[in-house]
This record gives sequence, structure tokens and C-alpha cells, in this order.
Amino acid sequence: MTTYALIMLAAGIGIPILAALSAALGQFIGSPLAAGVVVFVVGLLVSGTVVLITGEATHLAKLASAPKHLFLAGAFMAFYAITITFIAPKFGVGNAVFFVLLGQLISAALIDHFGLFGASLSPISLTRAAGIGVMAVGVWLTQIA
Repeated sequence: MTTYALIMLAAGIGIPILAALSAALGQFIGSPLAAGVVVFVVGLLVSGTVVLITGEATHLAKLASAPKHLFLAGAFMAFYAITITFIAPKFGVGNAVFFVLLGQLISAALIDHFGLFGASLSPISLTRAAGIGVMAVGVWLTQIA
């Protein structure tokens, strides 16, 4: 579990870096949408390389039979990448990521509460709701100073 926590911590550290780099690229080339395309092309190349190196490419054959709604994950990823690229330069990386984190807290709690998309069922208790609230306040406090 510690390894998983550390990996996800690293992923979390990467989100604001992604936002800042993507926003800067969008400003540099004059198009947040085009910058989003570049981010996804680079992501595709990196992901594809990892899939090939690990020997997991054979699993791609299962895509044809996968439930089509699962592909919406790509649409959500594109929405995030394009909106953060467009909004961060105008709103600030910290403010943009604050609202992303707030949305993640709310969405994750609901997904776990209802066991959506195959997630483990973890009902929202008063203690859990308070913890989420404390996390939200903590993230907010980092932005008001």
C-alpha cells in the first residue's frame, strides 16, 4: 500500500506540473487546443512505448469487445488537458488545480459511495465526509494566502 500511495503522490505532484507546462506551451504557440494535441501525442508515444516494453500490447486486442462507455475516459482526459491549458494562464495554476482537486474529492467520494464503474463500495460516513471537508478546506487555505 505504501508503494501505491507514493506512486499516486508522484502522479499528484505531476498534475500541476502538467498544467503549468501545458499552459506555457499553449501560450508559446498561441493555441491551447493545439497544445492539447501535442500533449496527447507525446502521451500516446510514451504510453505506447511502455506498453511495448512491458509486453502488454497483446491486451489491446480486447478493445473491440470492451464496453464503449469505458472509452469516455479519453474524453475526460482530453477535457482536463484542454481546459487546464486554456484556463491556467488566465486563472493561475494554483487556482485551477484547487478546483480540479475539489472536483476530484467530490467525484471520488460519489464513485466510491455508489460503487460506480466497478469501484469498491465505500459509503460516505459522517467521518469520511468530515475528512473530505477538511481536505477541501486545506486545499482552499493554500490558495488564499
